[in-house]
Amino acid sequence: MSAHFTVNCDSDHFRINVKLLQRRARWLLRHTGTPGHDVSVLLVDDEEIRWLNSNYRNKSEATNVLSFPLNEGNEALSVVDSIGVKELGDIIISVETAEREAEKLGVSLHHRLTWLLTHGLLHLQGYDHERSEKEALEMWDLEQKLIRQLHNSRSNQMTQLAINVDHVATVRNARGITEPDPVAAAAICELAGAAGIVVHLREDRRHINDRDVRLLRETIKTRMNLEMGANKKIIEIALDLKPDMVTLVPEKRQELTTEGGLNVSGQKKKLARTISRMRKAGIPVSLFIDPEAKQVKAAHAVGATYVELHTGRYCDAANETVREEEYQLIASAAEEAYQMGLRVNAGHGLDYQTTARIAALDTIEELSIGHAIIARAVFVGLDQAVREMRKIVRDASMIF
Repeated sequence: MSAHFTVNCDSDHFRINVKLLQRRARWLLRHTGTPGHDVSVLLVDDEEIRWLNSNYRNKSEATNVLSFPLNEGNEALSVVDSIGVKELGDIIISVETAEREAEKLGVSLHHRLTWLLTHGLLHLQGYDHERSEKEALEMWDLEQKLIRQLHNSRSNQMTQLAINVDHVATVRNARGITEPDPVAAAAICELAGAAGIVVHLREDRRHINDRDVRLLRETIKTRMNLEMGANKKIIEIALDLKPDMVTLVPEKRQELTTEGGLNVSGQKKKLARTISRMRKAGIPVSLFIDPEAKQVKAAHAVGATYVELHTGRYCDAANETVREEEYQLIASAAEEAYQMGLRVNAGHGLDYQTTARIAALDTIEELSIGHAIIARAVFVGLDQAVREMRKIVRDASMIF
C-alpha cells in the first residue's frame, strides 16, 4: 500500500510537504477499505489541469481535482499489474486552485490538498457526485466523516492554549508593589481553561522574579513552561526548579520583548550541552526558532524535544500578501519539524484576529499567548479574556 506523489508545479513557491500528504494518503487508503492498493497523485498547476480537463472531459477551464480510475467497470476497484500490485488509478490536483480555495476558506494549503485527495480517492472507488443528488450527499457525508477521523487520529487532538503571565508582573513592577500578582493570575487562567502557564525568567528580572517562579512551581496545576536564555545562573535555577518544560529563547537586555528566534544553527554546541543537562534532570527542552528549515534541522540535531515557531512576522505583516507568505513559512516549518519527530508549539504576537489560522494547523500542539490576553483582560476581565481565546483555539482546531 503506497501513494506515489509527483510534483509538477513550482514547489519552491507552494512549499509542499509531500511526506505529510503521503502519510495522509496511506491513512485514507486504510480507512476506505483499500489498504492493499496503490494510488498515483500528480500535483500540477492550473495550466496543466486545464489541458487535462479539456482533453478528457471537454471542459476548457481549470478545476481543483481530477480522478482517472484504471478500471472503469463495476467488477473490481483496481487493476492488478504484472508484478501483482493493485492500482486504483491516478489523482491530479491543481495546487494553484487549491491555494486559492484554502485562502478563501481560511484553512491551510495542506488541509485543502487533503480534502481534494479524499475527494479524488472516493472517485477512484466508484463514488460520483454528478450522477445524482442522493449520491452527491452520500459522497459529501463520507468525505466529512473521513476528514474528521483523520483529524482525530492525531496524537494530540486539539491545539492547546498556554498563557504567558509576564505582563501581569510588568504592571506590578511599574509601581514597585505586590499587585497584580502573576501567581494569582496564573490560577485564574487555569480555571478559565488554560492548558499551561508560561513565564520568562530574564537575567535582569524585569518582570517575573525568583519569588514568582518558586510559587508558580508549587501552585500551577497544569504545566509550567519556563522561558529562559541559556545563561549559567538561570540554567541552575531551572535545574533546581524542575519545571514541566523549558523554552530556550534569545535574550537581549535592551529589547522590549523577544524579537526573533534562536540562531540554533550558529550555536549548536552550546545549546546541545544545555539540552543534555536538562534531559538528565528529566526536563524536556523547546527551542524558540524562526520558521526556517535550517533552524528546524538544527533543533533536531541538537536534541530538542520541541520547537516553538516564532509567529511574530506573521502577526506583524504589513499586508495580506506578506501575511500569507509568512503563514506558509510557519505551516511548512511545522510540518517539517513534525516529520522529524519534533513536537511543535508556536507563539509571539498572536491575538484575537491572528490566532485561529495558526491553531488550525494540525502539526501544532500548543500556542503560547500573553500580551493580547492581558490587554483584553483590562476591558473584560482575565477569566473572560482567556475563555474567549480558548474558544478561538478550540474552534479552529476542529478545522483540520
